[in-house]
Amino acid sequence: MSDPNPLARFDRAAAAADAAIAGVLPEQLEDPTPCTEWNVRQLLNHIVGGNRSFIAMQTGGGPIDRSADYLGADPLDAFRTSLAELRAVFAADGALERIVPTPFGEAPAAVLVNMRVNEMMLHGWDVAKATGQSTDLDPELAAECLEEFRALRAAGRGKGMFHDPTDAPSGSAPADQLAAMAGRVVA
Repeated sequence: MSDPNPLARFDRAAAAADAAIAGVLPEQLEDPTPCTEWNVRQLLNHIVGGNRSFIAMQTGGGPIDRSADYLGADPLDAFRTSLAELRAVFAADGALERIVPTPFGEAPAAVLVNMRVNEMMLHGWDVAKATGQSTDLDPELAAECLEEFRALRAAGRGKGMFHDPTDAPSGSAPADQLAAMAGRVVA
């Protein structure tokens, strides 16, 4: 990761995801996504639920019900609200150095920030692809996330969380390459 400030990366990933989510039309909420188990609404709920889950991990709260509806009537507002709350938790004094539970064991909370960056970039791509928007999300940040995914794959991690990598067409944008590394069909 080239930016030593994890919150700056978080903000960039949040902006990319926000742009994609803001571009979703109400009639697209039932459309399929590259995450074949979810339609657009379910994917958005997963993203917002993820923000809520990471708030709980950072603050010592218990696990959240990932099957609950976190979107209500306004998915974009639900995303923005959960994002602002998560960012505030991450920005608190000493928050990023605190040792917290993560899906991979205890680690400094900066690990959670990085996980959200990668997830917002990847799921931002999913939302954009599903709704016919540009998938060329923050090329520099997408390239950084791609390298992190390559390292994750090389270390043998993420097997249960991602499908096997696919091929991105030659010359694909970094976000498309990231999606392919995570097992999405890009073409």
